Amino acid sequence: MFRNTFQSGFLSILYSIGSKPLQIWDKKVRNGHIKRITDNDIQSSVLEIIGTNVSTNYITCPSQQNRTLGIKLPFLVMIIKNLKKYFTFEVQVLDDKNVRRRFRASNYQSTTRVKPFICTMPMRLDDGWNQIQFNLSDFTRRAYGTNYIETLRVQIHANCRIRRIYFSDRLYSEEMSLPVPGSVKTSSSDYSSNVFAGKQEQLTKVCSFIEEKGFIPKELVANEVSWFYGNLGIDDMYFQVEPIETIAQHILALYGAKIFAYIKNKGALDINLDRENADGAVYIHTSTPGVSVLDGPQFEKRIDQNYLDISTNETAYRVESYRSQGTVSSSISTQLRTYFVRKCEFVNPNPTGAALTDITQISDKSFLEKATTNTRDIYLSVIKHVLVRTGPVLELFDVPNSREKRLIIGYKHKTTQNFLSAMSDLYHFYELYSTRKYVEQFSNGVTIMTLYLNQLPTSLAPPLEHAILQVIKEASLLYCLPMTPLQSFFQSGKLSVQEAIYGYTGWIFAQHFLNRLGNEFTALKTILDAENASHTEVLTKIKKRLRSDTFTREYILEIIKLYPDLLKLLYMNFAMVHYINPAQNDLKPSLSYQRLQTTPILTEAELMDKIRKTVQNNHELMIFESYVTFNKHVLKTNFYQPTKVALSFRMDPKYLPEVEYPQPLHGMFLVIGSEFRGFHLRFRDIARGGIRIVKSRNKEAYSINLRSLFDENYNLANTQQRKNKDIPEGGSKGTILLDMNQQDNPKVAFDKYVDSILDLLIPGESPGIKEKIVDRYGRPEILFFGPDEGTADYMDWASQHSRKRGYNFWKSFTTGKSQSLGGIPHDTYGMTTRSVHQYVLGIYRKLNIKEENVTKMQTGGPDGDLGSNEIKISHDKTIGIVDGSGVLYDPHGIHREEMTRLATQRLMVNHFDVSKLSKDGFRVLVDEINVKLPDGTIVDTGLKFRNEFHLNPLSSADLFVPCGGRPEAIDLTNVDSLFTAEGVPRFKYVVEGANLFITQEARLKLEKAGVILFKDASANKGGVTSSSLEVLAALAFNDEEFHTHMQVKDGVVPAFYADYVKSVQAFIEKTAELEFECLWREAARTGLPKSILSDKLSVGIVRLNEELQVTTLWDNVALRKIVLLEAFPKLLLDKLGLETLLKRVPENYVKAIFGSFLASRFIYKYGTEPSQFAFFEFLSPYFAKIGQ
Repeated sequence: MFRNTFQSGFLSILYSIGSKPLQIWDKKVRNGHIKRITDNDIQSSVLEIIGTNVSTNYITCPSQQNRTLGIKLPFLVMIIKNLKKYFTFEVQVLDDKNVRRRFRASNYQSTTRVKPFICTMPMRLDDGWNQIQFNLSDFTRRAYGTNYIETLRVQIHANCRIRRIYFSDRLYSEEMSLPVPGSVKTSSSDYSSNVFAGKQEQLTKVCSFIEEKGFIPKELVANEVSWFYGNLGIDDMYFQVEPIETIAQHILALYGAKIFAYIKNKGALDINLDRENADGAVYIHTSTPGVSVLDGPQFEKRIDQNYLDISTNETAYRVESYRSQGTVSSSISTQLRTYFVRKCEFVNPNPTGAALTDITQISDKSFLEKATTNTRDIYLSVIKHVLVRTGPVLELFDVPNSREKRLIIGYKHKTTQNFLSAMSDLYHFYELYSTRKYVEQFSNGVTIMTLYLNQLPTSLAPPLEHAILQVIKEASLLYCLPMTPLQSFFQSGKLSVQEAIYGYTGWIFAQHFLNRLGNEFTALKTILDAENASHTEVLTKIKKRLRSDTFTREYILEIIKLYPDLLKLLYMNFAMVHYINPAQNDLKPSLSYQRLQTTPILTEAELMDKIRKTVQNNHELMIFESYVTFNKHVLKTNFYQPTKVALSFRMDPKYLPEVEYPQPLHGMFLVIGSEFRGFHLRFRDIARGGIRIVKSRNKEAYSINLRSLFDENYNLANTQQRKNKDIPEGGSKGTILLDMNQQDNPKVAFDKYVDSILDLLIPGESPGIKEKIVDRYGRPEILFFGPDEGTADYMDWASQHSRKRGYNFWKSFTTGKSQSLGGIPHDTYGMTTRSVHQYVLGIYRKLNIKEENVTKMQTGGPDGDLGSNEIKISHDKTIGIVDGSGVLYDPHGIHREEMTRLATQRLMVNHFDVSKLSKDGFRVLVDEINVKLPDGTIVDTGLKFRNEFHLNPLSSADLFVPCGGRPEAIDLTNVDSLFTAEGVPRFKYVVEGANLFITQEARLKLEKAGVILFKDASANKGGVTSSSLEVLAALAFNDEEFHTHMQVKDGVVPAFYADYVKSVQAFIEKTAELEFECLWREAARTGLPKSILSDKLSVGIVRLNEELQVTTLWDNVALRKIVLLEAFPKLLLDKLGLETLLKRVPENYVKAIFGSFLASRFIYKYGTEPSQFAFFEFLSPYFAKIGQ
């Protein structure tokens, strides 16, 4: 019956208050009855089985004798009332010997008897209601020495009353403290009650006010006001804070609503009252317990968006919310919910040091007045945990003398949005309701939300303890993505929170990877000439158009929303692989018990067949096929981790079409958070590259950035792969695209991106916090993150955070760290510029040019790493600089001392002293309009002028060095702007410092016209080389040695560090010179463009590197040692010795060092087309050393 069904952690087979409690049961009655009655003890419907003979009065499940249950969950739980008469029940199971066994328990048997196929045992029942917990796995093992496989049948005999029968994966009431963050405790008191001493006096004044208005008959005023004050049960806080006029208006509104309901013959009221100002708000509305309202004023969302989401340490808002204990009148059962939002007044708005964890310093004054000592202690404990974690902290408490539960959730300011309203939707989904809610803010950046939860009396959901546990487990998932376009399906109960968030994840995946090019594009690509630059550029444009116009985000979402049942099936397919059953402590898939009904499990073929039969056209089919592709290629995910801050997925990139992505990726991560989406791509197991924040100035820019995100990430990583030819690591790159409304939240997005990827790198070993996940990849992975656009200041945090998380490679996890953490800052030591400038100097050297006579145009200003160091290291005549603030231009040469001042202070050109410009010079800033240039030209908008200045004839110079700017700033559509009307290039030399600034097709056109051009993959490799050597030191030293030799303390630079930096600089300059000479020589020999040769050089080195690592050369220990003695930095060899290095540095990393060193040195010496004897000649000196 359930064997082919994906079973949940909780599976109900009988619930007495359900509409059809015996739907899957058969019954037999002789001299008795089986009927539903009301039990006086619990005042609820129960099923009663009564008979003079227990064997002839019973219910049995399944209803058909030839069928079996097939339930694999090991615990049978029954809520049974002892009627003080004979009672028995029987369970039939299947064990791993394929034998059917029966267990029969009864209250009239005194001893246990075990026979081959039946075990009978005594059962003791207390008076009244009992919870019988039957551990089928344990009984099977103890009785027969075999392992439980599944339950086949359950049979309940007279005499008893039944409330519920269900199976579960564990005994939650006993283990609840283990699988959740925090534990179940008892909280004796929380807040002191709000008592308004002047309530009676106020009531009298309100009566008088209403009588004066005359809207309510005088004889009814006292009754209406008294009911509002006494019977409705509104918290006294309302009467304390609201003026008489407002209270009177609310009573009048309530009276009017009752009149309207009477006229319309409605049994319920619809009341929505609000008052908002800068210091807070009060909201009152009619509220049905356990129901999310999908329309109307949406007060909780307003509280989220207008108050809670914007709360910071400086300006924050606290919330108190109460459900009225009474109803609006004796004849209408409607209750009211009130919300009180107040601006916080912190005792200490700017705490530091010990004050950060002093509850009397960081709290709002109102909170300190109301909160009991018990609550202060609880909150302080949560606060301390929040301060050291990235995600939410949850604690659960029993409320004494009550079934009510108190759920406390702590998290950092501005790390989630719409969380209050989302949590309401979550507990409503499990048929819970809240009596009170509090949201407290603290000046150390922590928010704490407290919910008092109860189960609806008519709930068909799991028992309260189970439902609460599920809310706790899913709160972390909701914290990651509290609001998605599929939220309404969750609110209405059509999808669970897991299904809705899974659907959202698939929507994002489809936006980036839906195959939209079709066979026609592939055919066109085979017809056109790949070597023809114009053909390639046209294909690129067609690809962009097809991918952006065929399936828009909106169109994909519209189709997804048509088929929520398909999302359920697809989610089950995903969960079957990645959900771990914690009760069995293995990788056997199970599902959180978020659905009462069961959903069939389909194979991939069955799933595709179901999709084809359900959808209406090919477009719809393609969209849901992308979900199947997603499921098939997820290797591991943190989706089911108890705590997380964003969702991360390690993908198998094999689904990427070769026609679009010819270079296969080794690894791919997809990360989705409430503020962003992002990728991390790498081309080799050991790879290096930066993490880039992508911001958008407006919606149009966001749409463009979103469409190009993956392709840009792929191209950047590919460029990095070619650039990393001199180092052990292959190329990688990470991108984080901020959502349109999160442009001011890059740090939060970065933190979540890093932490969620660490979830997939570090095995989970903390029950309830970080647990084991399903790992289909099956091998450890090491990632190295570096600084890139927008992340340079975050590397310290990432390194230290990975250390706190227990990552073994924390010292090498990030580069670009501060010197106090052993980092070698690229900007401080000009590492990137040292490589770029070697190509500039190489051109001068080859052409015998004096640098002082060269005019230069530069994008990327004095505030940036590359731009500032290019200014400081050069001695040319710079005529133009373009940066984020605008354009600085002087045809006679920009004042070098002033330029250098800006570069030293890392200031943009908007800080340039314009008095130092010549009469022909100018500065145009991006926010300026209608600017008149010295030649009389009018600039309409400074932003457009800045964006296009490199294409402006004014930017003409001998040398162009792009040090910053967006990728593909120059392509085939605008490269003609770099030529005069006569077809003469406006630049003689181009050294591409900025990544992907010029497309390959545009480069080739410039080179064909005689421009000497060195592309990014060759010129811009100094930074990554420095990072690689920084990582090598981190891998080589243990923690103590690293602290001594690589960490700058109190401004004191260790001697080893200073020498090591110099050796890194020398290595960068040497490898840049080697590549420059090789390219210059090969270009002269072959006549090929340097842009083509650069790629051939990179591909040749990378390919040879890989081949060398798997040849027998590595197995030649003597050769290996001789090569590594040259490849490892001399300073590390002198300090540690080769044997120590080989023990500490991972072997795959050492292999990469061995291969990259030999490959790069060979290709640089012998070129891209060496003779067949060249490598033998190259290795001869090494073998000669072996013989010495």
